[in-house]
Amino acid sequence: MAGDNPQLSRHARHIALAQIGSSGQQRIKQGAVLLIGVGGIGCAAASYLAASGVGNLLLCDFDTVDVTNLGRQVLYGPGDVGKLKANCAAEHLANINPDIRITSITERLNGDQLAATISRVDVVLDGCDNFATRFQISDACVVAARCLISGAAIRLEGQMAVFGPDYQDSPCYRCLYSDADESLENCAGHGVLGPVPGVIGTMMAVETLKHLAGIASPRGILRLYDAASGESSSVSIQKRPDCQGCG
Repeated sequence: MAGDNPQLSRHARHIALAQIGSSGQQRIKQGAVLLIGVGGIGCAAASYLAASGVGNLLLCDFDTVDVTNLGRQVLYGPGDVGKLKANCAAEHLANINPDIRITSITERLNGDQLAATISRVDVVLDGCDNFATRFQISDACVVAARCLISGAAIRLEGQMAVFGPDYQDSPCYRCLYSDADESLENCAGHGVLGPVPGVIGTMMAVETLKHLAGIASPRGILRLYDAASGESSSVSIQKRPDCQGCG
């Protein structure tokens, strides 16, 4: 009976879903997810993935907790200021679910190291804050044929898209943004409403669980959220034949 098995009891509501069941929850348990960036988006996504029983979480972030993070990065408290985000997040997530494996990576992953890490996981969640890194992550996911879920938030707006793992006929992140413009707005200069990154991170967690459980989901769709109006919309991302990543 579920009452005799803490894991069955914990995930009973997942198992009750026809789309997941016990076999889908087992796939979630066996899944491995890399989160690159444990900021506002990553904190929300990681919290739900840990609570939902994803068996292996890899948290990559070389930044430290700043007091300005505390309004939206919900895994951290005042006592974490000055500490490495990945380590703090791993500690707090272990309290949420002590039965999963959590690995913190406190250095920037580049080149072969990034490729090797991505090859070890099923899904990559990109919540970082610059195009150069996002392009590197996308290229590595294309080569390794891994699912990439990308999210961003600023002011009262957020966006999220799912790419791969089949890039033969579907777009990659470079198809969406062909040029890197690092002069674009950022949260430090233009602000962000605290819960908006959490909305995007939660959406990314949903898509991650669907992928691991084998629930079909459209690929190459940019989903836009406008907190000011409370409305959501979507835009189809076209695969570019001349794309440097997947063309």
